[in-house]
Amino acid sequence: MCAPAPEATAKILDRVSGTVFTAGDNAYMAGTMEDYQRCYGPTWGRHLARTRPVPGNHEYEHGSGGAAYFAYFGANAGTPGEGYYTYSAGSWQVVALNSEVPSNEGSAQLEWLRETLSAQRAACTLVYWHRPLFSSGPNGDNVDMRDVWRTLYAFNVDVVINGHDHSYERFAPQDPDGRPDALRGIREFVIGTGGAPLYDFMNAHPNSEARGSAWGVGVFTLMSGSYQWEFVPVVGGTFRDSGTAVCH
Repeated sequence: MCAPAPEATAKILDRVSGTVFTAGDNAYMAGTMEDYQRCYGPTWGRHLARTRPVPGNHEYEHGSGGAAYFAYFGANAGTPGEGYYTYSAGSWQVVALNSEVPSNEGSAQLEWLRETLSAQRAACTLVYWHRPLFSSGPNGDNVDMRDVWRTLYAFNVDVVINGHDHSYERFAPQDPDGRPDALRGIREFVIGTGGAPLYDFMNAHPNSEARGSAWGVGVFTLMSGSYQWEFVPVVGGTFRDSGTAVCH
């Protein structure tokens, strides 16, 4: 059985131009090739050619170590077995990471991340992966991603986007230990609202600025030196969030 609302969120993509990204657990529930062909393909798969995905824990736990994910998305998913890559969106550098393979100190992924950020040094940078370091949802914080955050913070990254919890949450800019930092802090978004059953929130983190349990899509407009965000709900949805900010 497919998730209840991917067609409703795919209809939002039908009217939004630009790159489509996913934040993992893309073909709920198991991320098998059957799930991708039967559940993802007729909905978000309409935009496959412009999609830059990352995998989630479901692709790895149930989908043969991500094999179906890499086969379905092909070259747009990065090197099979790695799943981390970078691309440009206007003047922005965008980095896609894989939270389901090692990213701690000494890992190949973290070394690649440092080399990539050192080589490009864009004025504005956005990074996304599946499991968030900070979340007020039931899955909570994923502290194994703190080494990634420390690296992103050192390189003045502006925005982090994650999934995993089936809800929407926006944080104020903060450092890798969750302390407010208006000067160099990273703004994190958790957007796991593409169509799977929704989650309620647990105790809200101190820096959590907006929260909603609603199906919808996060739309980011990346401009020279600044960005805009908007949570667009499915038809009939009422929760919204939007704002603007400048890059570091």
